[in-house]
Amino acid sequence: MKRNIVIAVVTAAALVGGGTATALAVSGDDAPTTRATETRGADDDTARDDDRGREDTDDADDRDDRDGDDDARAAASSGVTAADAIAAALKHTPGTAVSAELDDEDDDGGQAAWEVDVLAGGGTWHSVRVDPATGKVLGSHTEDEDDTAQVRAALKGTSVTAGEAAKAAAAEGTVVSVDLDDDGDKGWEAETRASGEDERDWRVDLNSGKVTADRSDDADDSDSDDD
Repeated sequence: MKRNIVIAVVTAAALVGGGTATALAVSGDDAPTTRATETRGADDDTARDDDRGREDTDDADDRDDRDGDDDARAAASSGVTAADAIAAALKHTPGTAVSAELDDEDDDGGQAAWEVDVLAGGGTWHSVRVDPATGKVLGSHTEDEDDTAQVRAALKGTSVTAGEAAKAAAAEGTVVSVDLDDDGDKGWEAETRASGEDERDWRVDLNSGKVTADRSDDADDSDSDDD
């Protein structure tokens, strides 16, 4: 009876501790024989953690792809282009359009909309939401920005507006965003997407309107891969 208790304690300790234990079977003549050996170490836990990490990364990549596809489908089916949205926003709120981006839904789970940032007179910033299906302004609100002087300096003496940049980039695909790069290589940055394809980034010259592939993101991605 005592021998059975000892065997049960050893086996339970092995299961709880995750270590290695040998279970003994006692024969009728009290001679112990080895029945089975179970080994479960830290390597198993590490492998499971690695698998979970890879699954989390894959899930995040899948979500990014789905978000990109949603933007592409929304832009393609809306009928209201980035240039159209910018025009509608400026009609509602006169000023200088600095960026436009298509959100497939807002933070509150509402309808998709173009969000156009407009720098109005006096340095006031407005975020104007435009319906991608009708082109009607859904609403607007003021925002606090601290780069007004930088934006104005970047646009001084230039001739290509955000709307014109959006039209130029549309020759390369469905434009889902256009934004002013007021730092470094100044110009308009446009992003195009197509269903089932990766996003593509473009630069539009502030004076000539020439569209070229934006290689800066490729360089950043390469640096990240090297790290």
